[in-house]
Amino acid sequence: MTEMNKTWILRKRPEGEVKEGDLELVESPLEPLKDGEVRTRLIYLSLDPTNRIWMSDVDAYLPPVGIGDPMRGGGLAVVTESKFDGLSAGDIVNTGLGSWSLYSTHPGQTLTAMPKLPGVPLTAFMGPLGATGMTAYFGLMDIGKPKAGETVVVSAAAGAVGSMVGQIAKIQGCRVVGIAGSDEKCKWLTETAGFDAAINYKSEDVGAALDKHCPDGIDVNFENVGGKIMDQVIARLNDFSRMPLCGLISTYNATEPVPGPYNFSNLLMRRTLVKGFIVIDYFPRFPEGMQQMAGWLMEGKLKFETDIVKGLENAPASLSRLFEGKNLGKLIVEVSEPPAS
Repeated sequence: MTEMNKTWILRKRPEGEVKEGDLELVESPLEPLKDGEVRTRLIYLSLDPTNRIWMSDVDAYLPPVGIGDPMRGGGLAVVTESKFDGLSAGDIVNTGLGSWSLYSTHPGQTLTAMPKLPGVPLTAFMGPLGATGMTAYFGLMDIGKPKAGETVVVSAAAGAVGSMVGQIAKIQGCRVVGIAGSDEKCKWLTETAGFDAAINYKSEDVGAALDKHCPDGIDVNFENVGGKIMDQVIARLNDFSRMPLCGLISTYNATEPVPGPYNFSNLLMRRTLVKGFIVIDYFPRFPEGMQQMAGWLMEGKLKFETDIVKGLENAPASLSRLFEGKNLGKLIVEVSEPPAS
């Protein structure tokens, strides 16, 4: 019998949140491999706020996913069949900008087998050693340029990127204040990740809490959220502060133009450096970032959580966890059973 594939296809552009019917799970037969090709079975699928951007017909850093095309996404996969000399069945590979598919076919030269690090679980390559870890590392170190003794504020601090940013800042000798959406997350940030303070934006006055926890102002704002929280942080920035602009998740489901920031003039008065960035800007430097992050991870200086949803069929509905702030750490879908280590 011909083995069947399963792929999520974008059928229409979402209006607001992703809803049932925006994507369709389609089955199709697998085609035979050609020379030089590799077939992979997806193990872990990464769910990220940018998935929502890719579904909209907007001018962004990548073209939108076309109507009728497979949904775009990254992940880790195992090679099931290879007609390429450099990879063999059983190798674990990063799929890069792949698709929401159980099986995928790739030109062999576009894939690289993942290293095996003693004591490091496979899920680490979805978090601190994956694109989210690289986002945190380069965004903070290359743009934020933290210095010992400075105060760093991180929004969406218990998410995949934010949780890494705060810990890297602590390694650099900074005071770190995280903003998250529950007492459980705030407790994890201070007791496990080592943040100096955490603010629950759902139950606290963010401005008053920032005044309390950042008495000397804010030197680096690693921005993931935008909106009202960003306004409160901008109002408390120090002279010559830096603001790596990683995300604006509070706006991605908006159906009308989003105003703000309302404290924009303070960026001028404080002479703040604001720089938007996308992690693909740093692809050529990934080995540098992975080496540093792997060292910290193996030294026990980085803690990470993985929020795992099982089943490819649950991928679209699980995206809402990001926008509702329900995930702690990196949100992934376990599409198939990870191979025994």
